[in-house]
Order: sequence, then C-alpha cells, then structure tokens
Amino acid sequence: MTAVDARDLLAKALEVDPSEISDDASIDSVDLWDSIARLRIIIAIEEALNRELDPESIVEISSIEDIARILKDKCS
Repeated sequence: MTAVDARDLLAKALEVDPSEISDDASIDSVDLWDSIARLRIIIAIEEALNRELDPESIVEISSIEDIARILKDKCS
C-alpha cells in the first residue's frame, strides 16, 4: 500500500473525504480522531492486511505516517 492508500484508509475510518486528510494528519491535529475512530482505523488496517496487528503496532498508531509505515512493513 502507498501513502495515498493510508490517506484513503484514514479518511474512510474518520468518515471524511480523503482531500480533508493532510500529509501530516495525526491524533493531535484531527478533531475527529477519537477513541472510536482509533478502533475503526485499527480494524481498517487489519482488514487491509487480512490479519490482526500485534499490540506494539496498535500502540504506535498516532499519525498517517504511522499508518503508511505499518501498511508498508506488514505488506512486505
């Protein structure tokens, strides 16, 4: 998956248009990124990878960069 895919995944989880997701989107900068959105993000990543994330990876998810990195690392 690419960064664009991470943006699409995050936008879907947050229920917004991908154009509303900035390149530096993070839990600190996106008001809609709350605990429920966090669960939706985790589920979306797991569905994209077709497997569960380990707890260490889940804890690390706090930005679009983290999502892109996890998708890239786990798809390799």
